[in-house]
Amino acid sequence: MKNLDLFSQRTPDDALDTAPLAERMRPLALADYIGQPHLVGEGTLLRRSIAEDKLFSMIFWGPPGSGKTTLARILANETKACFISFSAVLSGVREIRQVIDDARDLWEAKKRKTILFVDEIHRFNKAQQDAFLPHVESGLITLIGATTENPSFEVIAPLLSRTRVMLLKQFTEEDLMAILKRALSDPQRGLGEFAIQIDDEALQFIVGISDGDARTALNNLEAAASMVQSLPGEERTITAKSAEEALLKKALLYDKDGEEHYNLISAFHKSMRGSDPDATLYWLGRMLAAGEDPLYILRRMVRFASEDIGNADPHALVLTMAAQQAFHFIGLPEGELAIAQAAVYLAVAPKSNSLYTGYGQTRDLINKTGYLPVPLHIRNAPTKLMKDLAYGKDYKYAHDYSDAYVPQEYFPDKLQGKVLYSPTEAGYEKIIKERIAEWRRRKTEAKKGSEE
Repeated sequence: MKNLDLFSQRTPDDALDTAPLAERMRPLALADYIGQPHLVGEGTLLRRSIAEDKLFSMIFWGPPGSGKTTLARILANETKACFISFSAVLSGVREIRQVIDDARDLWEAKKRKTILFVDEIHRFNKAQQDAFLPHVESGLITLIGATTENPSFEVIAPLLSRTRVMLLKQFTEEDLMAILKRALSDPQRGLGEFAIQIDDEALQFIVGISDGDARTALNNLEAAASMVQSLPGEERTITAKSAEEALLKKALLYDKDGEEHYNLISAFHKSMRGSDPDATLYWLGRMLAAGEDPLYILRRMVRFASEDIGNADPHALVLTMAAQQAFHFIGLPEGELAIAQAAVYLAVAPKSNSLYTGYGQTRDLINKTGYLPVPLHIRNAPTKLMKDLAYGKDYKYAHDYSDAYVPQEYFPDKLQGKVLYSPTEAGYEKIIKERIAEWRRRKTEAKKGSEE
């Protein structure tokens, strides 16, 4: 039984004639695979399992162009199992059931295992992923999934527990240079027949704009080569200038629904928290240039103003809300400057998470203690009955006292003395801290006086 691709109607030889360079240059054997030494280097678990023909179910998780599909195809070529491949975009439970039936027939007839490769497995819904569970657990199929998304969020927990997640990293610059040089020299599958040369500067340029993506690098090389391959032999050289002309402008790596979306907003948030205005502007510019919704960024900034700055600089929240209003009023692109102004202000403002910490402790305290009754003396007493029940009795009106402060308890009896908000020495919180310390001193003295 041949290795199967449920959605390919051409033979590999037919496809090779018209396929893009990136497809033609896929290595077919592990010995030719470049990169990912932590997965396929000598002595690694995956390499041993291939050598012993004892593959386990796994999920390849990595960015686009990191070699997930290529590695899966190498497993197909180097294993004795039947290899079946299909895309989660085009298939559903019916196709899964057919694969399971075929795998069962193959095992019963020839005692031969089936490897099922599912590209973009994160696109399967819960029911579709559930369909794999009993057959992965029984060993009827060895599942290999490929995804650019974090499996922790996109793959159901029962299936995740039955597989190993294999993390593929972006290719290094050295990896990409080796891949491109191989493509230039390979006369059968690559560009070797054209005897194209490439300047070091051009090679570095193509690698640099490819963001560790081998597919993008090879596509870029093919585009650059198309500019010179019809020239006379001595002129058939890719220069930095010709490469730039061929590729024009690199698209930024960004997926507003994918992991890179969260990576960039995380970098932006952490740069502001780390008081680095330069990095803050960079990550802000990256997101805006890639088409991120400015209002999403502003919502995160409003949260940051309270979570990471709080009362160390109360104006941070005010300025951020003003930036939101300014952007709403002006729009793109001019309104981006208001966002940048607020982002830099947040980055250079004094930092304190005491408000965030205090409110988190408050929620925990309420969950632990429940809804304790409001002390009688601070209850409202709008009716005679309430007054007769001592609602509001002995309440001290703060404005009747010096500095509008009078020591009295506002907590329920069980929580008296509890401290939830502990301001720092940062910015305006230093003043708040001194003020609270004085109030607490006066309350302690008043309590001692009442006990004597």
